[in-house]
Amino acid sequence: MARENFKSSTNPYHYALHCIGGKWKMTILHEIYTFGKIRFNQTLKVLPISEKVLSQQLKELLEDGLVARIVDDSTFPPTIDYMLTDSGEELIPALDIFFIWSIRQMKERGVEIDTDSYTVHTDDRYMDALRDVLGADFSPPADAAPKRRQRNGR
Repeated sequence: MARENFKSSTNPYHYALHCIGGKWKMTILHEIYTFGKIRFNQTLKVLPISEKVLSQQLKELLEDGLVARIVDDSTFPPTIDYMLTDSGEELIPALDIFFIWSIRQMKERGVEIDTDSYTVHTDDRYMDALRDVLGADFSPPADAAPKRRQRNGR
């Protein structure tokens, strides 16, 4: 599918979908937000995503100004990190709303929720917003969060 160039008037919903649409874009953005930055190969090890798709999604996020590619030439080979831009940071509260809305809808409709989804959504703001849906005693899987944090030495 060709990327749009937006040379004519555009519906704002279409533009937003252009920027965050794609199977992995919202997940990638939240990964970067959670860990401060990501590296390509580390992300491939954590997410069930192909190299081609990750490369394409990062390229589009770069083109749309949501992610910055930072090259550190002081090491050999150079290290490349992907970080959120200010525009990408502004998008995070909207992604949080999508996440919470999705959990509520999935629970209501009996759609099974992948528990890995809670791995980077352990902050109290998510648990507080979803306590009525998930139950008072719900907590993310204990083994998932530490495993994910180890990726960047956290």
